[in-house]
Amino acid sequence: MLIHIVCWKYKPETTAAERDEHIAMLAALPAVIECIKTFEVGRDILHLERSFDTGLVAGFKDEAALDEYTVHPDHQKVAALGKQIAEKVVSVDFLT
Repeated sequence: MLIHIVCWKYKPETTAAERDEHIAMLAALPAVIECIKTFEVGRDILHLERSFDTGLVAGFKDEAALDEYTVHPDHQKVAALGKQIAEKVVSVDFLT
């Protein structure tokens, strides 16, 4: 399985409503993108200096499925929002 992890550090001016919308849009992806095998998204609860605000862990059959997810229009829409409201986004992808 290919594991895809993404974390967002929101800009200070990002509102609570924008954060909620971003997380809701992310959480809706498994219902519309069939190639997603596993999917978890949530807010950071520790609020450490090193913490990011929101994290996502998704599982895909293989790299081709991740590629399919990446170009899906619903993913593209939420990715654009994430880029707009985050000061930093990090990701890692690995095989298990």
